[in-house]
Amino acid sequence: MTFIFLILGIIHFNWVIGGQFGFVQAIPTKENGERVLNPKKMDSAIVGAGLLVFSFFYLILANLIPFDLPHWFLKYGIWIIPSIFLLRAIGDFKYIGFFKRIRQTEFGKWDTKLFSPLCLVIALIGFVLAF
Repeated sequence: MTFIFLILGIIHFNWVIGGQFGFVQAIPTKENGERVLNPKKMDSAIVGAGLLVFSFFYLILANLIPFDLPHWFLKYGIWIIPSIFLLRAIGDFKYIGFFKRIRQTEFGKWDTKLFSPLCLVIALIGFVLAF
């Protein structure tokens, strides 16, 4: 989990500094190519920071980093993080997730074969770790 979140965080920070790797494929679009989201660099930085926090959370949870978090933070965080990714995998029923209607866009194709399955795997691993 830590490695997955670290890589995803790095990709988001790459976008902050102007990198283009995977950026076009990661933005949902309408069938006519119009973007559904227009993320700013700050948006990518916030998501990247969140992913790095998730990465450190699992390192702390595994006692690989000696850091005391409040019990309530661990208790809820271990359920909240995989829930976020399960909701992402389910999606918005239009552009994002397994149940999307718009599938033939560049994003839709990547979401079907990579993004949503990855989110589901993250969620399942997270729930297994929570139990």
